[in-house]
Amino acid sequence: MTDQYQSKLVIPEAPFRPGDKPDYSFMSLPSPNESIKPDCMADPAEMKDLAYGMVRVLDDDQHAQGAWDPQLSIEKLQAALEYMVKTRIYDDRMFRMQRQGKLSFYIKCLGEEAIAVGQAMALQFGDMLFSTYRQQGLLFVRDRGLVDMMCSCLSNSKDNQKGRQLPTLYSWKEGNYFSVSGNLATQFSQAVGWAMASAYKGEDHIASAWVGEGSSAEADVYHALLFSAAYRAPVLLNVVNNQWAISTPQNMASGGTTFAARGLGFNLPSIRVDGNDLLAVYAVTEWAAKRARSGGGPTFIELFTYRAEAHSSSDDPNAYRAKDEWQSWPLGDPVERLKIHLIERQQWSEEQQEELEANLTKKISQAWKEAESFGTLEDGPHWPLESMFDDVFKDIPPHLRRQRRKLEM
Repeated sequence: MTDQYQSKLVIPEAPFRPGDKPDYSFMSLPSPNESIKPDCMADPAEMKDLAYGMVRVLDDDQHAQGAWDPQLSIEKLQAALEYMVKTRIYDDRMFRMQRQGKLSFYIKCLGEEAIAVGQAMALQFGDMLFSTYRQQGLLFVRDRGLVDMMCSCLSNSKDNQKGRQLPTLYSWKEGNYFSVSGNLATQFSQAVGWAMASAYKGEDHIASAWVGEGSSAEADVYHALLFSAAYRAPVLLNVVNNQWAISTPQNMASGGTTFAARGLGFNLPSIRVDGNDLLAVYAVTEWAAKRARSGGGPTFIELFTYRAEAHSSSDDPNAYRAKDEWQSWPLGDPVERLKIHLIERQQWSEEQQEELEANLTKKISQAWKEAESFGTLEDGPHWPLESMFDDVFKDIPPHLRRQRRKLEM
């Protein structure tokens, strides 16, 4: 008798490939009223459903509803919209400069602006940010200068990293923005360590870290989850699920469940949130930050979104996903959604939007011209070669001092 069961290897596949017409009707999106909002110090066992559902505030008509509505002021919502538009225009300008040969490399965050802006606005300035290369909005909310960011991308004489990093791998000590690492996921463990030290010193500051869903397969993520849970570190651990890890679809890394569900095994509050809904992102971040500051420890957050552009300026998404797939994404455009929300409340208009975009475009264009005055990729001036020996050792070893003298000769 033949056994009715047979071992079978399953290869995860993307829902759509080049040539397909994207259709996300299979995706069930919960109403904003479906998600409970527990007390921030509640037992994680009481909120397991949040790891499998999706916290939303804006409904399909962009009206705020449900228990998670953070009740933000109109002024704060308008500021959030400006930060997101600024991020988008900056991104577009820098990408075009890369295509013209002015930059060596660039990574855009189109479609993900609500994540960085919403989370940065919900955190305090003293909190340390351990970002990836796709959260430019964190810097804008903390008022990092446009020229400074551009000079970092140009690696010119005003680059605060002295030409040692790829463009978009920013660092800003004064703004509590930890250096972005090209080694994926290392920032998760670093954030937990920083948060543990902050708690040990009796400080009120917390840490927040981000990884992409593809990077969540790295061991550093699980080291961070374990240590944060064991020591109840005041840290927010965020997984940005933008559906694609370069050319690999998210189901290659998900294991058939949500990414938020991974936190349950560590007894962490684990929440899946609509990453294209600024109000929902803000609300969940505010809740998690309050929990961390109150001694409740870490929260694991999955931000569900879509990477609208290529992974980087070196990538061609048309080779592995359906053309214009983002236009079919059921959670929409985060900028457009917040704009409509404000218009529906009669606190914004299309004319104001056009004026905002024009003003920011002009400001960013002027900043680029100023940044170029400090040096360009081709013509410099760049940091001198001997500066490579600086900032590495407290006391430079003798053999490096000899090498430096040779360069200066």
